[in-house]
Amino acid sequence: MGRGKIEIKRIENANNRVVTFSKRRNGLVKKAKEITVLCDAKVALIVFASNGKMTDYCCPSMDLGAMLDQYQKLSGKKLWDAKHENLSNEIDRIKKENDNLQLELRHLKGEDIQSLNLKNLMAVEHAIEHGLDKVRDHQA
Repeated sequence: MGRGKIEIKRIENANNRVVTFSKRRNGLVKKAKEITVLCDAKVALIVFASNGKMTDYCCPSMDLGAMLDQYQKLSGKKLWDAKHENLSNEIDRIKKENDNLQLELRHLKGEDIQSLNLKNLMAVEHAIEHGLDKVRDHQA
């Protein structure tokens, strides 16, 4: 005996809608996993419930970021706008600045000073002397 056809429209009963959503979502995830294994396809699936809960699946051979990049390249649709690119550039700049500050801090602690030239060593010495003067003034 086959299943009866249903009319595709919004389910008005909230409980039935939640149960149907859960079953169909699980069926989608199962089918995504099956097509990945059977056909060696690269599959990504993201489902948002009406309450905001997210379910996702991405094939094990590729991470979601790489898959979205490939989608953007092949479809010609721009997923990341200029604001996001600017934020990414700003993050890179801040990371580089952080690395430089950490290196400077190590130099002030007397670590890694063999890599410094005479000019930089004199600048470190001046910074240390200036810091000592401030500490002495504060103690007085």
